[in-house]
Order: sequence, then C-alpha cells, then structure tokens
Amino acid sequence: MTLIPPPFEPGAFVGAAHHYRARIYYEDTDLSGIVYHANYLRYMERARSDMLRLADIDQRAAIESGEGAWAVTDLQIKYRRPAKLDDDILVVSTVEAVRGASVAIAQRILRGDDPLSFETFTEGQVIVAFLAPDGRPRRQPTGWAKRFTAIMNGEMIPC
Repeated sequence: MTLIPPPFEPGAFVGAAHHYRARIYYEDTDLSGIVYHANYLRYMERARSDMLRLADIDQRAAIESGEGAWAVTDLQIKYRRPAKLDDDILVVSTVEAVRGASVAIAQRILRGDDPLSFETFTEGQVIVAFLAPDGRPRRQPTGWAKRFTAIMNGEMIPC
C-alpha cells in the first residue's frame, strides 16, 4: 500500500506574524550554491499568498469574478547575507498598515529555530494594491480589509 503524505502546510499565524517555511533547492541557487537575488522575492510572494489563503482571502475568486487583483506597487529590499543550498528558511510577514486600496507588509527571511538567534538573510517592505481589471486602484473588499486589520492586531478572525 502506498501512503500519500498529508498536504503540505508551510504557513501559520504566530500572534500578529505569519510564518512560512521553505527549503533552498539547487534550482534556487547560482553555481556557487548561493540563492539568486530575485528568488528572495519569490519566497516573499509565496509567503504573502499563503498568508492570504490562511486568512480566507480568495484571490482567485476575485480575479475570476472580474472584481480585481492584487499587485505589488512598491518594494524595498535589503540583502543582509546569502542563503545557501539546503538552508531551511523562515519568511516572517507582518501587516503594518491597511488602507482602502492597499496593504503594507514587512517581510524578513531568516534561518534558525531559536527566535533569539535567528540569522537574517533579507528584509523587505512591500505595498500591495487592489486593482480593478482596468488596472486602476480599487477599494479592497470590506471583508478583506477587516481580515488584514485583524492580522495586524494579532486577532486573526476564524474563517
């Protein structure tokens, strides 16, 4: 009998922060085994998408219904030290501000299991805006803004 592993659940809320775990694979690195700089953005994007999924914010339904979609409108990133092949990383995301059409999210990519001795690879600040199908900013759905505010306050509302 072949056993199928349970669905992979890399992310979870820890207080007001979303934690997302990942591993660095060969495809993520350059020839020296160091993570290619653009891949840090991919880890951050995956963590944000996982955070929204866990908060019951259905991006796909908003896109398919023609309501709109999220887009990164501003990004600041600071590379502190390189992640390497086989590193286990933790992406910590915190919602810093919720506005009518946008959300500011701080993200850090770390290594380590003890919060007192985490090693920081990368830090970023991302602003995502909700856009109508024509590309213009649109107020995000009310329920979504409430969920982001709950996340920011460490009061994640049950889905």
